[in-house]
Amino acid sequence: MQTLKRACLALTAASRVLGSSRLFAPGLPSGSLHRHIRSSAGRFGQTREQPEDTAVIRVPQYVVKRVESVKQTAVKNKIRTITAGKLLIQGRNPSLNQSVGYALGKFEPPVLCSKGWNHKKSFGDYFIINNTKDVAPCLTGNCPEEQKTPAVTFHNLRICKKLVEALDLMGIVHPTTVQLQTIPKVMRGHNILCAAETGSGKTLSYLLPVVQQLQAEKQLDMNIETTNTIGAVVVVPSRELAEQVAAVSRTLCGSLGLNTRTIGGGRGVGHIKMVLKSDPPDVLVSTPGALVKALRRNYLDLSELSFLVVDEADTMFDPSFSEMLGSILTHVNIANDPKETRGLDRKAQLLMMGATFPGDVGEVLSKVTDLGKIVTVKSKMLHFLMPHVKQTFLKVKGSDKILELYQALKKLHHAGAALVFCNKSATVNWVGYSLEEMGVQHARLQGEMPAVVRAGIFHSFQKGTDKVLICTDIASRGLDTSRVRLVVNYDFPESHTDYIHRAGRVGRAGGVEDGEVLSFITHPWDVELVQSIETTARRRTSLPGMKSEIQEPKPKVVSAEEQKSPV
Repeated sequence: MQTLKRACLALTAASRVLGSSRLFAPGLPSGSLHRHIRSSAGRFGQTREQPEDTAVIRVPQYVVKRVESVKQTAVKNKIRTITAGKLLIQGRNPSLNQSVGYALGKFEPPVLCSKGWNHKKSFGDYFIINNTKDVAPCLTGNCPEEQKTPAVTFHNLRICKKLVEALDLMGIVHPTTVQLQTIPKVMRGHNILCAAETGSGKTLSYLLPVVQQLQAEKQLDMNIETTNTIGAVVVVPSRELAEQVAAVSRTLCGSLGLNTRTIGGGRGVGHIKMVLKSDPPDVLVSTPGALVKALRRNYLDLSELSFLVVDEADTMFDPSFSEMLGSILTHVNIANDPKETRGLDRKAQLLMMGATFPGDVGEVLSKVTDLGKIVTVKSKMLHFLMPHVKQTFLKVKGSDKILELYQALKKLHHAGAALVFCNKSATVNWVGYSLEEMGVQHARLQGEMPAVVRAGIFHSFQKGTDKVLICTDIASRGLDTSRVRLVVNYDFPESHTDYIHRAGRVGRAGGVEDGEVLSFITHPWDVELVQSIETTARRRTSLPGMKSEIQEPKPKVVSAEEQKSPV
């Protein structure tokens, strides 16, 4: 009896594995099997009439139903993302590719190339977000709303002839989308918060109307002749960006008889005093630390300022700069209404520019101006991945990154420059030493260097002396990198904002075409960020978690002890 039970159990188990409704004993004729089972059962009084043919062992119904259910689920989950035409997402596994012409449904889950990248076996995997446009969408005539008026020039924006001639010398004829939207509003006297993608021409968006208005005030002799009277102050987060903005300002101011000066960290208080006391400039470009030092020592007076510009506002309003910025704002009479920016008793016009929408902006500005009167200008591509830049993501071991970097730089040859981003200054130095041993000529830029040395390094890189610049995020904010063709994230950035700024160093207006971003993915904490970027690319939406409106500050909660305490 035990032998029969064991035989039946073995046959049943085998039938489940094979998923078939019938099972034939191998090496034994079917009739012999039947007679063996019947005779064995007969010896124990369990004989039952069976046809003289093949013995049949039935698979339980619940097993059959389970198998069918699995088959149906597999068919439903087989999402086809490939149609005819160019590929948007291209990976090592062709079945996960997605065409440009394919659109995910609202509730359709995207199948990600980076889904299994937390596993150690995923090293060597990759996917590419291909460029779907040839040039930046911020240029006039590339956006649908501007195709009807492709011949718009700066004359149409009422920019004076001398400034237009200066632009012609710079090779700039047509305004970009952000310039078309921002310049008229600035000239009407509004406080502006402009958030647009990197490389869209935001610097000229504020410098052109500011310089023109300062010239008009000078001609009408509206400025009161006092010591240290400055017409406009531009606050930027780094000295490198201050020098760059000042260079553009000098080009525009040269033909109008206005002067531009800069102050920044690294030269001491004596240099700041000399710049501000000897010949007060019409336009002052400064880092926040240097400006706070000058205000504390009464080297300048901002009570009669006409313009306060906060460039790279998304950086200036973060915790590292917000306290200094708040101190600067308390020294300026910010206008609440456009009418207050004209006349003898005019107040300062506030202009804020950034590549991403600044957070906590309402908390700082609510103390100095009316938030409801601030005009917001937002690009349609704000917080979107750049459609004209190829972006490659490679899962790679930490020990292999330097070799992958060497191969990427070797392919670049002399066709443009490359920026290599690291998260720490120590990594910048280590990568530099490694490339030096491989014979790759490069320059290094990181925050621990003296400010004067940093300025010289970046200036030589912009001139083309060095083809490769290894740097931290100090070079990712606002700097003109029109020569750059390749950006390498040797260390993957820690946030979506940092990725947008780094990737924005290529594909800029007036820069080289065919820009590319290469990112090395090594750590598990990088994978989540990469997966959100891939999901964004497949759905063609903006990056998640990014603010797009000015938030009113939350009312301060007063404790019971504070209420009881006397004023």
